[in-house]
Amino acid sequence: MFKRVLKWFFAIVALLLLVLAVFAVNAIWFRPWSLNVFYEKIFVEVLFDEPELLSSLGLVEQFGITGHNGRLSDESPAQQQKQAERTRKNLADLRAYSLDRQSASQRLSTSVLDWFVERQVEGEKYQWHNYPVNQLFGVQNQFPSFMANTHRLLAPRDCEYYLQRLGALPLKFDQVLEGLRLREQKGITPPRFVVEKVLKEMTDFVGQKPAENILASSFKTRAAKIGKLNDEERGDLQARVETEIGTRVYPAYQKLIEYFSDLLPQTTTDDGVWKLPDGEAFYAHQLHQNTTTTLNPNEIHALGLSEVARIEAEMRAILDANGFAGQPIGAALDALGKDERFLFPNDDAGRAAALAEYTRLIDQALDRSTQLFATIPKAKVEVRRVPEFKQATGPGAYYEAPALDGTRPGVFFANLRDMAEIAKWGMPTLAYHEGVPGHHFQLATAQELKGLPQFRKLIPFTAYAEGWALYTEWLAKNAGWYEGDPFGDLGRLQGEMFRAVRLVVDTGIHAQRWTREQAIAFMLEKTGMGEKDVTSEIERYIVSPGQACAYKVGMLKIRELRARSEQELGAKFDQREFHDVVLKNGALPLEILERQVNEYIQRKKV
Repeated sequence: MFKRVLKWFFAIVALLLLVLAVFAVNAIWFRPWSLNVFYEKIFVEVLFDEPELLSSLGLVEQFGITGHNGRLSDESPAQQQKQAERTRKNLADLRAYSLDRQSASQRLSTSVLDWFVERQVEGEKYQWHNYPVNQLFGVQNQFPSFMANTHRLLAPRDCEYYLQRLGALPLKFDQVLEGLRLREQKGITPPRFVVEKVLKEMTDFVGQKPAENILASSFKTRAAKIGKLNDEERGDLQARVETEIGTRVYPAYQKLIEYFSDLLPQTTTDDGVWKLPDGEAFYAHQLHQNTTTTLNPNEIHALGLSEVARIEAEMRAILDANGFAGQPIGAALDALGKDERFLFPNDDAGRAAALAEYTRLIDQALDRSTQLFATIPKAKVEVRRVPEFKQATGPGAYYEAPALDGTRPGVFFANLRDMAEIAKWGMPTLAYHEGVPGHHFQLATAQELKGLPQFRKLIPFTAYAEGWALYTEWLAKNAGWYEGDPFGDLGRLQGEMFRAVRLVVDTGIHAQRWTREQAIAFMLEKTGMGEKDVTSEIERYIVSPGQACAYKVGMLKIRELRARSEQELGAKFDQREFHDVVLKNGALPLEILERQVNEYIQRKKV
């Protein structure tokens, strides 16, 4: 009897394994029977093809899957072509599922995924129209930052993975170089200032002794916290890390330095993408992808000029009422930016005080947000300094989302390279935008959604994400957070002016053939920002065409949708519900977001 039961047991197990195998083959190599499986298939395909992204998300380590932590993402042209082919196939497979048989949630997911993948397919013809190594991002600065801040060092095994990734860097650099040479053959090379700044950054990086490099110093600090290592083991690992830096990492950097040194004499000071093959069409594509609207460059340029004029009038009123009557706005803001009342000392104590003030502002915003939001994300948020090795060419601040498994909080990074650039009256708005209730609420809420495909929690739509962050600056004003603080409100308007000016200068550079210097002069005049910050920003727009236009376009759309909700719902309008509608579907193209809000209005009216 026992043998018979055992026989049937093994038969059932074998049958289950066969069913699972058939299911896995269908899901991996063919269009899955289930649409929900297809959603996850697309997410998993991308995820397991990008080991660095997989490490950043912290999604699979909890299941004991860790091998990816010893590998680096493939940057080769062949891999890029493979991804393009897969994208085309995924779009065709997605459209093969009948919409009539999908639930409302599935139809929304399908609409979002279709919009996103279609833009990628449209952009395949422009896949080389970028500068993968530039003053803001690229393997030369993202790799050290990734290793110091994202690569896990929680156990001895993670230290071995760290060494494996250091050893894999030369291949990754060779792949990047292959892509750079291919772009050069197609007439796509970065402007001269980009090459000059990249060369300085990399030369400085390899000019340090291996033991002093961030790759070694961050490893030493973090490995010291691994309890399962003794001092001898730590010393041995540290020596191996420093050897890898000197024998593998630095020579890889040197090859990239040599390439850009040879390229420098061939570069020009033409900064806009109009200079690239089919540059006008490429820029139109970038605007469509980034703003998720069909606004053309001339329309966006005109919108920017109109918003600049409106915001100038509001700033003028505050300045006139607070001791700056008759002074030009740019000059007044410049004076306020240098006013000792609003500055921290340019030393370590001043930097610590600034970080403490940002933390206080975010803690206060978290408390106040309970009145404005029905949903508060569970993930924590911290304030940290932008790593010193990348601060010179980095933005004033940025936000990094928390790990999906909760092992890393959301982080608001503040650039403390020069404390003269940080006026206290500008800090509240920056804290609200990058931290709470801006990027932290949007990204953390999306990650914590239940019952949605993973791609809906992670898919990037700049107009939505940055539009939301800019909307929250206005929301803080609307909620009274600036009461009694006219200069703080002026900082909010300066931030809004900054985004309005972006519409003008981005389209100016890439469509109207403005020079870098012309764009810098316009932003300096209109914003009163420091010259270092302005220069860094303009140079950012040059290497990321169209991205900066998404902020203001997104904000204006969300405010438009709120105003429509208020007008049509009257006393039934609840901003907490409105914020849930905007946030609890994850990131959306603006046209799909508008449809969701319209449906909310109709439901609420009943």
